[in-house]
Amino acid sequence: MHKLDQMQIAAKTRQRVRLAAGAFACALIAALPAALASEASAKPLTWVLRGHGYGHGIGMSQYGAQGYALQGRNYKQILGHYYTDTSIGQSSTSTIRVILRQGVSSVSVTGATRATGGKQLDVKKTYAVKRDAGSIKIYDGGDLVESYDNGLLITDGGDPVTLNGTAIGGVRNGRYRGGLEFSESALGGMNVVNAVDLDDYVQGVVPGEVPTSWHAEALKTQAVAARSYALATDAGGALFDQYPDTRSQVYRGAGAEVASTNAAVRDTAGEVVKYADKVIAAYFFSTSGGRTENIENVWQSSKPVPYLKSVEDPYDDASPKHNWAIRYSQATMQAKLGNLVKGRLKAIKVVQRGVSPRVMKADVIGTGGRVRTDGTTLRARLGLFDTWVSFTRTRR
Repeated sequence: MHKLDQMQIAAKTRQRVRLAAGAFACALIAALPAALASEASAKPLTWVLRGHGYGHGIGMSQYGAQGYALQGRNYKQILGHYYTDTSIGQSSTSTIRVILRQGVSSVSVTGATRATGGKQLDVKKTYAVKRDAGSIKIYDGGDLVESYDNGLLITDGGDPVTLNGTAIGGVRNGRYRGGLEFSESALGGMNVVNAVDLDDYVQGVVPGEVPTSWHAEALKTQAVAARSYALATDAGGALFDQYPDTRSQVYRGAGAEVASTNAAVRDTAGEVVKYADKVIAAYFFSTSGGRTENIENVWQSSKPVPYLKSVEDPYDDASPKHNWAIRYSQATMQAKLGNLVKGRLKAIKVVQRGVSPRVMKADVIGTGGRVRTDGTTLRARLGLFDTWVSFTRTRR
């Protein structure tokens, strides 16, 4: 072939290559917006956590008790349903000591009539109580009224004493029956404890735990459960018996009392739930979602308790937490689970469920491996209402 012909052929080949490359580039540029649009339209990963119930799930469901009352059951029948093989008995008179303030340097009280040693106080005055130089002192304005080296007890004259300020549990300017004990605190300052008759204590618990408008039988159920729980548990050892919040049960003092709940306490005066002739730890919680759970399946360090067994709970559906759902982004789930995730979070696989079926054991699966955990830990980390829950990862 002539050299000129070879050059012409080579030139035409190069032109065809350039044209083909240009066409490919144009096709690529044309396809790019569609690819970007498709990527932009893909929804981010979302975790949907669907569950039932509100609380630990052990013992009596408060909304369930209300449901049973509306179905015509009385309080003894309701308690017998939730606490297996128990009976109703009578308690002996008792004083319950509730911690109201811890480690405070001073407080003020109004409505007191007497202090330790028979010291008379003016019910109309407001007194300051302070810890000073190892003693507990009472002041009327700036004047010292009395000094006590071994603690102080202030009592009322029939009407509740007001503890000014905010107590543990959030009650402000709370009114309390019985007496107020002031003692030195290991944290520095003073502890303030309300020493109150058992049924007066229960009168301050029932309106703190359930709506006062509930059925009378449900209120009686709560009164007996609260009385039993107070006698069978001890949150503070020698210092006190109960907290005034959900670490024990919610106690708001005399200021929370209303006629309906006081009637429930009066109509069940001194009554408690017993198993084998002993007062039981009558655990209760808001909402079961349809079934309660064995204690050992929730608090897995606990041994089985014969009266704290899973039972059906068909009438708690009036609760707003009977069914619930929570949505989290992938990033939020990863952050909340923290060191339970190895690598990037892929899934949560439930390994074992209880009777209800609340989560007992689950694996948190990440790109770097699995971590075994329990339902109580997942509830705390993820802010769940209950451990009866399922986990779904979706882009919908």
